[in-house]
Amino acid sequence: MVSAIFPAAGQGKRMHAGKNKVFLEIAGEPILVRTLRQFSQVKEIGELIIAVGAGEERAVRAMLEAADERKPLKPWRMVLGGKERQDSVWNALQASSPAADVVLVHDAARPLISTDVIEHVIERARCMGAAIAAVPSKDTIKVVDEHHNVTSTPDRRTLWCIQTPQGFQRDLLIAANEKAIADHFLGTDDASLVERYGAPVEVVMGGYENIKVTTPGDLIIAEAFLQTRERSTNK
Repeated sequence: MVSAIFPAAGQGKRMHAGKNKVFLEIAGEPILVRTLRQFSQVKEIGELIIAVGAGEERAVRAMLEAADERKPLKPWRMVLGGKERQDSVWNALQASSPAADVVLVHDAARPLISTDVIEHVIERARCMGAAIAAVPSKDTIKVVDEHHNVTSTPDRRTLWCIQTPQGFQRDLLIAANEKAIADHFLGTDDASLVERYGAPVEVVMGGYENIKVTTPGDLIIAEAFLQTRERSTNK
């Protein structure tokens, strides 16, 4: 069985919407609901755990109960998010079922993830211990010093843009988080904790449409991707 964790407690200041961006709608449905629906289509996933911001519990519950009435989601529950994303994931991880052998962590604001990618991440995480979705960088990346001078140009063939879901064997993710807590280490993503713990992390091909909705322009892009996907499905 697989547990899926969704950090959804961020303030989303760059969206300038006056509310948590996961409540915003894409094609008539809230971002969070669209995200959860994608994971609810994956047979192996047994539970959805959403880390929500303080004071948003009632609104999230009402939104998900309404979604369940329209079309049931996989079993879900909420936990209180923390100060940092890493804290929110830890709270959700502690609430996950011990029966889960794999835990997925996915940004609540990535509603366009494909079920194929989710299933591939699960497969490789189960096999390797840790696997993360990513896409090759399309851009040349420069390393720049504090004076804005270029110091090097990494080989683009070695550079990947990391996405979610990130999947881990549950015991490994717990151990990596416990070490990070003990060392007062704050990582940039969940995989960075596992890397620091000393375990290998495999990259799984994601999708360029799997964007994280962060700014108002991302809503337009997400709608366009969604319309293209629906046209392709209906052919």
